[in-house]
Amino acid sequence: MTDDVAVLGAGLHPWGKEGSGFVAYGVVAAQAALADAGVDWRDVGSIVGADTVRGGYPGYVAGATFAKALGWQGARVTSVYAACASGAQAVDTARAQILSGLADVVLVVGADSAPKGFFRPAGGDRPDDPDWLRFRILGATNPAYFGLNARRRMAVHGDTVDDFAQVKVKNAAMGALNPNARYRRRVTADEVAASAVVADPLRLLDICATSDGGAALVLSSMEFAHRHGAARPVRIRAVSTVTPCYPNTVLDLPDIATDSAVAVEPASETFRASIARAAYEEAGIGPEDLSLAEVYDLSTALEPQWYEDLGLCAQGEGVKLLREGATALGGHIPVNVSGGLASFGEAVPAQAIAQVCELTWQLRGEAGDRQVAGARIGITANQGLFGHGSAVIAVR
Repeated sequence: MTDDVAVLGAGLHPWGKEGSGFVAYGVVAAQAALADAGVDWRDVGSIVGADTVRGGYPGYVAGATFAKALGWQGARVTSVYAACASGAQAVDTARAQILSGLADVVLVVGADSAPKGFFRPAGGDRPDDPDWLRFRILGATNPAYFGLNARRRMAVHGDTVDDFAQVKVKNAAMGALNPNARYRRRVTADEVAASAVVADPLRLLDICATSDGGAALVLSSMEFAHRHGAARPVRIRAVSTVTPCYPNTVLDLPDIATDSAVAVEPASETFRASIARAAYEEAGIGPEDLSLAEVYDLSTALEPQWYEDLGLCAQGEGVKLLREGATALGGHIPVNVSGGLASFGEAVPAQAIAQVCELTWQLRGEAGDRQVAGARIGITANQGLFGHGSAVIAVR
């Protein structure tokens, strides 16, 4: 198990569609995190930016872009990209710099200004790009993939559209309590059922929107935290950024085919399950130790899958956990008490960082009406395209 790093500050720019550029959102989040930490920007030894593919070169070199916007002060700079796992990669990079002694204090920032509708592949013809292929050959947009995933769960595990609607109902109720969420209104199962079909069996309210937003963290060594007066800070204990194992026989966005398992036995676990296992092993804990989880609910059907992949229940029993109320606020393992992507939408480079912000506030006991009582250990989970694992475990 590696040494912990301290989370001294967390900050968000509220999600929504304000029409500004990603830099403005990131600067607001960064300034909020620095203020929360009580750290001056000039005392930051390194800045790690989670890149966005929107915004041209400033988005591709987000670390330097944010450093310039905050005011050049000579800090080490890094820019990382891993699609939806970019934020976790940025946290992992910052942690490595701290543990190696390269910097005592690191600012991590991610922000995006997303298009309306679903995300499309980058421009140009690239027949060796699985993301390009699934759009151009199969027409498999993200919502289409979400619908296929939902149909698979219905066929294999007996999930129903009513179960999926309850995920939205639960997350919307939490988002209504979160001042940083884009959607702050409770919804009913009837409203979910009455919304337009997007990719059968999923409806408009089953699928997260694309959004603008920003998130930032101030991380430090434990020695700096103690010198700074933080006697008992939230600590990052593990970051999992693993890749899949071949052969992978379960369809996983954006891959449109998997290699044959005729000659080689499939791995004993799915890619997403391996992400969580690696995090647990590094942290020296198990799913039974968790107080809460923030997971990647791109669609309502994907959230119960994460329950299983995180080991909160056996495979196929995610919906059972949902029906029992175990993953609601007040249940024994609340999930997405921030409101999740259902309430925020996707601001790709920011979302994994925002998940850690939520854990930070929960573990400090500062989450207000959505506070998980006695929260001590939390996990985040999502994944980026082409096999980027993403999970962070934070403790207090």
